[in-house]
Amino acid sequence: MKRSQPKSHPASAPELSRRQFLGSSARGLGLAALVGALPRGWIGGIYASDAPETTDLKFGIIALTDCSSIVIAHEKGLFKKYGVNSTVAKGASWAAIRDSLSNGDIQATHMLTGMPIASTMGLLGSPKKPMIIPWMINRNGQSITLKKEWKGAVKDDPTTLKPLVDEAKAKGTPMTFAMTFPPGTHAMWLRYYLGAGGINPDKDVALITIPPPQMVANMKIGKMDGFCVGEPWNARAIADGIGFTSLNTQDIWKDHPEKVCAFLAEFAEKNPRTIKAVLKALHEASVWLDDLENRPEQAAIASQPTYINCPKEIILGRLLGDYDFGDGRKKKDANYMIFHERNCNYPQPKYAMWWLTQFRRWGMVAGAPDYPGVAKQVMRPDIYEEAMKEIGYAHGGQNNELETLFDGATFDPAKPEEYAKSFPVNNLKG
Repeated sequence: MKRSQPKSHPASAPELSRRQFLGSSARGLGLAALVGALPRGWIGGIYASDAPETTDLKFGIIALTDCSSIVIAHEKGLFKKYGVNSTVAKGASWAAIRDSLSNGDIQATHMLTGMPIASTMGLLGSPKKPMIIPWMINRNGQSITLKKEWKGAVKDDPTTLKPLVDEAKAKGTPMTFAMTFPPGTHAMWLRYYLGAGGINPDKDVALITIPPPQMVANMKIGKMDGFCVGEPWNARAIADGIGFTSLNTQDIWKDHPEKVCAFLAEFAEKNPRTIKAVLKALHEASVWLDDLENRPEQAAIASQPTYINCPKEIILGRLLGDYDFGDGRKKKDANYMIFHERNCNYPQPKYAMWWLTQFRRWGMVAGAPDYPGVAKQVMRPDIYEEAMKEIGYAHGGQNNELETLFDGATFDPAKPEEYAKSFPVNNLKG
């Protein structure tokens, strides 16, 4: 049975006007309160997307253990979690990686700390192409390997190498040492090591550039007397019986900066959300990597031919801090390679300034560079901080403390030029 509705009585004009006013006022106040409570980014009934501007990214890597955070973020779907469809491409050399980033073949890359600085300045054969570092990938974990014939004669003190270097130079057959790229980390650790021993790397020996995976093969055929490279190639030289570790880079500078995730400055400016998505994925991968229980799996994944192409057993030992130097010395090193701990990933401007002091020391720039200006251009803690804030991660912030290396020289970020000119072994220009 249809229920009858009560008859409505038309309201008088004044009453209708009053009701309309009250209703519209309430609706207006409610809407204002609602808009005030809406999340930032709400625009006219839709949300401004926080998705990456560019979703398909190709990442460059070199076959080194410290490419692991990129590999793990890819393999475990962490890039995808943050909206990035990742592809990982292994480069043949650091020069090839730099060129691929410069021409847009890759959009992000595993890179030596000094490379974005050199490219931004157009130094050492690098085309001038501004690059940024919003993420430090790792610290520690590189080594200086010497040929097996020097076992017992040279250990961890580079001054013990000097008589051998002087003798070879006097005979007209100077020794040859290899690094992986002129402005890179391995070049600077090798130069610093030699300089601390009273050896000028540009006058007393020959320095050559060899891609990391080719180091062992080149020492095997007698092409060089020593090299500095990342793992697993130092451990591989020992396993193959062709060399021994003189010194680990963490013993030159504890918790030194090593590899970075670099982008073209132009790409970063156009794709800020993409950069932050990458950093968020790398953060999760890095936390996972620094749980030592995960390192056997890390070694197994990274050992694949697509990535490092080296037996996982050779990779794993030094990842766990188990160092066999190959000359009878063995050490459980607490300062093994880290990917997250101790504020590892924060792009400290002072590290760019330290690099510039070494470019200055070795004559790679003429006159004092703009230390703070270049550091501000390349190192981007602002991007890092914003990305970490969005995922609720409390980082350790900027660190301007002094840094003292194994030769006793102390770097003060407030006095970079003074530091650059303080070394007795140098090639200063201007």
